[in-house]
Amino acid sequence: MSYLMLSLILSALITLLLIKYQHLHADFSGDHQPGPQKFHSHHVSRIGGVSIFLSLLLCMIIRRIMNSNFSGYLPLLLIAAVPTFGIGLLEDVTKKVGVKVRLFVTAFSALLFGFFFNAWITSFDLPLIDQLFLIPGVPIMFTCFACAGVANAYNIIDGFNGLASMVGMIALGAIGYIGFKVGDVHIYSLSLLMMGAIGGFFVWNYPKGFIFLGDGGAYLIGFYIAVCTILLVTQHSEVSPWFALLVNAYPVTETLFTIWRRSIHQGKNPGLPDAAHFHSLVYRRVVRWAGMHLTQNTQETFGRNARTSPYLWLLSSFGVFPAILFWNNTLALQISCLLYSLLYIWLYRCIVRFKVFKFTPPQV
Repeated sequence: MSYLMLSLILSALITLLLIKYQHLHADFSGDHQPGPQKFHSHHVSRIGGVSIFLSLLLCMIIRRIMNSNFSGYLPLLLIAAVPTFGIGLLEDVTKKVGVKVRLFVTAFSALLFGFFFNAWITSFDLPLIDQLFLIPGVPIMFTCFACAGVANAYNIIDGFNGLASMVGMIALGAIGYIGFKVGDVHIYSLSLLMMGAIGGFFVWNYPKGFIFLGDGGAYLIGFYIAVCTILLVTQHSEVSPWFALLVNAYPVTETLFTIWRRSIHQGKNPGLPDAAHFHSLVYRRVVRWAGMHLTQNTQETFGRNARTSPYLWLLSSFGVFPAILFWNNTLALQISCLLYSLLYIWLYRCIVRFKVFKFTPPQV
């Protein structure tokens, strides 16, 4: 737990400095461009990922100083994560890096991770699919695809204060718990370190939104979670591969559904932003209706932006809880994945058809 507290304190302090001296970097770090996914009314720095990455780096250095025999997964993991974080941060400051470039660079990070740890996805506990992993090169390609996909998924759900960061902490809590269950101190420590790093950012991001996570932070969190789950599954055969999928059920389902909705249902480019994500619909339809009778003080403290995220934290938990319960039971995890997908589609359909009640005050 000391690792968690150390990374949390460091991250909170670095984030505070970024906010305090925002006037020095606002010209290139601020979120100035309008768009269908923008729900804030003022310019806010979107380089919150810097505090997360630097806190992890400082934790590694401090651990090295305190223990000259320090050896662990964190140094190599951070080296592998540098391209992913770097390309996301470049998008944050230039707003000109395309999604294809970001995915390609993230896949390269996954390639580095795989070679550093010799950790490749070689099974999915489906007989027909597992035959494909016997083909040379397929495990490498699938591992790169999976890491890039999860990283991009966390970037997609990063639409409101505290959303992607809390979903990431919930997933890391589950990964750390299973790491503890199987006696893997490395996975347990990695999970706590990242939870603390995200938590330090979270206290400044939610509910007021003094700083945003940005693409760099979202990609870093998604990549980190992806490689931690791969390490957990590949090094412990008792952990089902479906645990890795279910623990990230919300961002993965959101991404797959978005691809289907844009490319097949609407015939549009799946890489273009829009305002039809699940969290966008919750913001526009559910939160507005639910907050009709809130007091003025509550409205100011927890605006519609902040009040949107808890709905999605709950949705994410519906995938994480069964992942924790059935972490070594493939069939139960597969059924849970199916049920979660059906729940997501049903909720999305309900919200799309949701009609906000209009209240007209009586004329006096």
